[in-house]
Amino acid sequence: MATSLHAPKLTTFSSSPTIQTLLCKRFPVFLSSHSFSSSPLFHSTTPLFLSPRRPSFSHHRRFAVRADSDNGAEPRNYDFDLFTIGAGSGGVRASRFAANFGASAAVCELPFATISSETSGGVGGTCVLRGCVPKKLLVYSSKYSHEFEESHGFGWKYEAEPKHDWSTLMANKNAELQRLTGIYKNILNNAGVTLIEGRGKILDPHTVDVDGKLYSARNILIAVGGRPFVPEVPGSEYAIDSDTALDLPSKPEKIAIVGGGYIAVEFAGIFNGLGSEVHVFIRQKKILRGFDEEVRDFVSEQMSLKGIEFHTEESPQAILKSADASLTLKTSKGAVEGFSHIMFATGRKPNTKNLGLETVGVKMTKNGAIEVDEYSRTSVPSIWAVGDVTDRLNLTPVALMEGGALAKTLFENKPTKPDYRAVPSAVFSQPPIGLVGLTEEQAVIEYGDVDIFTANFRPLKATLSGLPDRIFMKLIVCAKTNKVLGLHMCGEDSPEIVQGFAVAVKAGLTKADFDATVGIHPTSAEELVTMRTPTRKIRNGSPSEGKDSEVKAAAGV
Repeated sequence: MATSLHAPKLTTFSSSPTIQTLLCKRFPVFLSSHSFSSSPLFHSTTPLFLSPRRPSFSHHRRFAVRADSDNGAEPRNYDFDLFTIGAGSGGVRASRFAANFGASAAVCELPFATISSETSGGVGGTCVLRGCVPKKLLVYSSKYSHEFEESHGFGWKYEAEPKHDWSTLMANKNAELQRLTGIYKNILNNAGVTLIEGRGKILDPHTVDVDGKLYSARNILIAVGGRPFVPEVPGSEYAIDSDTALDLPSKPEKIAIVGGGYIAVEFAGIFNGLGSEVHVFIRQKKILRGFDEEVRDFVSEQMSLKGIEFHTEESPQAILKSADASLTLKTSKGAVEGFSHIMFATGRKPNTKNLGLETVGVKMTKNGAIEVDEYSRTSVPSIWAVGDVTDRLNLTPVALMEGGALAKTLFENKPTKPDYRAVPSAVFSQPPIGLVGLTEEQAVIEYGDVDIFTANFRPLKATLSGLPDRIFMKLIVCAKTNKVLGLHMCGEDSPEIVQGFAVAVKAGLTKADFDATVGIHPTSAEELVTMRTPTRKIRNGSPSEGKDSEVKAAAGV
């Protein structure tokens, strides 16, 4: 899932009766009529009822709503209290929690395939099947080449150079994906969630069509995620995206990766580690726009030392295919020939096409993301959305948080807003990045006066391996309160280390709390609790000490 350092994008609605007054434990509950803009949660002109349990869902409570009418009709019984379109991380979490809270829940998903399309998907979604998990497995595979090289300094010798078999990696990876999608199906089944295979489309605020069969639901949740975006340039049909890159029939010999975001950077490390010649083309001067500037400099320097070639300030213009099937990438600065593969890692877009959203009046942004309020409710009162389809903070754990919060709001009488403060994230580049909190640039804008602590050192392992590996760490501290505002690390085990320190940053601990913590020796992580002297102090937006030279030194330049 996409890593984002920006605040989530939420739709703001005008003031209204509090959500607590609209969610009550007693049934029936009479709710006054409000427009969407004036009601933050349930919208109904008639009472809500808790209907009797049905034998097929004996362990569930049943929720029902009286149909809008003027003739005193009986309460309408829906097939399900919650019907979710999309069985990815957010959809599965919301459905499972809803069932655990006593609601009847169903989720529909397309048949499994390693590469997604209009007719294929799979229970587990992007992260499990064509994102975080398979990518991390390929990262593991690619790191062995570096570890073989490191081992020589520790006395290991090989009679022959180790060889990599791509087909073995792909077969084992796909077997693991099959296992995982089966586990997710079991999770839903054990929770009592009905799994329906097929493509879902919304017909009205309470009806979903799955391949011709209609299902009614009190609430509908959209959790369909996103899809890779490939720009329309001449010859783009010869390019691959991140889905395809995870399931290639053979390893690329020479690959061009277009894009400078986390997906591009991660795949550059994967293919480089597996022995491919890797070229990265970016429109900007640096990779990883939006990340801390020093981290951007450091990781690009380290990747270059591994043999990855960066082509900066170059935009793709066309792809040409030669008679020998090799590819040429034409850019704004010229052309590079001889690629076996050209990959576009140019972002992802919400997967909202052909869902019937426009027909029922669900509001969307220009890029197709679904607009939601703080509780993940769309402009249609009975329709909700979580995860990447809302384009708020596109991370798998965030989708899980949003799905769980939605289930609590709807079925546990606990109105819950997702908490986007101090969300940690990682880039599984080589070396990897871990971070939580603000970048230096964001902290200066928000707080003005900040103290910056940095460390750039050669890890113990590199002293014997003889390789140029380094680690960079950074703490950003509010000068007035001593609170740690941001923590950034680039180097071996960064994501694992930062996950632990994220608790401290989330809890609002100060630099003094860090200093008072005893380090574990010898580790790289101990450096985060032993940095005593600021690298620079920024006051009123300007460093009081020489920043330029410090930045270059910290980046290993």
